[in-house]
Amino acid sequence: MLYNKEEFNKSDFFLILSNNLYCSKNVIMLKQNLSQKLLQRLSPQQIQLIKLLELPTIQLEQRIKKEIEENPVLEEGHLQEEESKDDLKNETEDSDNEYDDEFSIEDYIPDDDDTPSYKLTVNNYSKDDKVFEIPLSEGFSLQEHLSEQLRLKKLTERESLLTEYLIGSLDEAGYLRRDLDAIVDDLAFSQNISTTIEEIEDALKFIQDLDPPGVGARNLQETLILQVRKNFSSSEDQTVIKTVKNILENFFEEFSKKHYSKIEKRLGITSEELKKAGDLILKLNPKPGSNYSSAINRAAPQITPDFILKIVDGEPMISLNSKNIPPLRVSRTYEEMLRGLKENKSKQSKSEKQAVGFMKQKLDSAKWFIDAVKQRQNTLLLTINAIVGFQEAYFLNGDETKLRPMILKDIADLTGLDISTISRVANSKYIQTHFGIFPLKFFFSEGMETQDGETVSTREIKNILQECIDNENKKKPLTDEKLAQILQEKGYMIARRTVAKYREQLGILVARLRKEL
Repeated sequence: MLYNKEEFNKSDFFLILSNNLYCSKNVIMLKQNLSQKLLQRLSPQQIQLIKLLELPTIQLEQRIKKEIEENPVLEEGHLQEEESKDDLKNETEDSDNEYDDEFSIEDYIPDDDDTPSYKLTVNNYSKDDKVFEIPLSEGFSLQEHLSEQLRLKKLTERESLLTEYLIGSLDEAGYLRRDLDAIVDDLAFSQNISTTIEEIEDALKFIQDLDPPGVGARNLQETLILQVRKNFSSSEDQTVIKTVKNILENFFEEFSKKHYSKIEKRLGITSEELKKAGDLILKLNPKPGSNYSSAINRAAPQITPDFILKIVDGEPMISLNSKNIPPLRVSRTYEEMLRGLKENKSKQSKSEKQAVGFMKQKLDSAKWFIDAVKQRQNTLLLTINAIVGFQEAYFLNGDETKLRPMILKDIADLTGLDISTISRVANSKYIQTHFGIFPLKFFFSEGMETQDGETVSTREIKNILQECIDNENKKKPLTDEKLAQILQEKGYMIARRTVAKYREQLGILVARLRKEL
């Protein structure tokens, strides 16, 4: 309701205010009610189990070692007798009422980052394993090799300072990935050196003149051009070299995208001349600094399988690879300490009561962890046995044509576990068979019905697709449409866009980019 300013007075104001308050009160009273909600929350034990399920064997070993270091009650060794465990249970239960209020549920949840460490690395080995690696000589790093060459050149003190800074800015492949204006700013702030982009470019030219050819380039095109200028001597066919330089300097994008007909037309050359130029370009090194030693250039780590499969009397037998996972138990020392404190309960000081509370917390944490490790092992065995049973025909001889379509739901239905649990088990786990080591994800694939009504794994279709591309004419590679047609002729009713999806999953380029001269 709108009011005229002249007609509005104090009495009207208080009348309106009282009405609004009355209405607000009624509204509030109408919202007062009782309700019940059923909420499902994960217990600390469930959270701990979920985290352990995600870990492969190697990370589990590290997690157990960490838990032993952080919890003095937990130690390596076989479980104690049932009587001892029952005594411990009774003792901890007796102290529950007195000390429960001193601890919150957060005391039992590790402060670890929620992201499991195995997601951040591809290493799947233990430092306790006997891993035999071929010894490699340390040699010179790329930076050391370039600095050694610079000492032989007559450079001023300022030129030496700038070139050394640029050498330190090169990446593993020998590229200078940073913008020159950013380097100018860094020199001004960190080194208190005032310089210009032009002066940095002059210093960079000193580096680009060093060995290996192509080092110090800002991009792939520049490193190839630098190599052409240094690698090809006058003994080479100068006509071909001229064509190579022309392609790299003026038609690099067309060459990288394999638009060969455009290059031939623009340069007025034949396919044979373009092929000779292309062969020379392919001899160049796209990563000129990669041949030098580096802290990360080590032997590739071995994969430690989580499961081991053996065929015994024609039947697949599965076992967990737990040789480096120690048995766990509660420390007897702490049991005796707790028993002694309990006997003198009436004479306990404040500090002794705090000690009992501390031990209760650690005992609960140790018991939860031991139970979680056991449950993890049981869940893993239940899942892997379901997978092997589902794919038994494949595991007997490794014939991929025997691999049945299988999704997470199939195994979840067989085991009675949740799909998310199956996903955690399958993630980053490996199985060792008599025909190789495979990630568990390898055995999961969708199904597709053939023209005859038979359901086959999409992996079989991908294998046929890979075989077709491997055997294609590289001068006229097969398009997605042609590949779809070939598969349809073989009885696989598949669309072109599905072929494109499978091709991308296999990491295969489109037909135009697979074309060769």
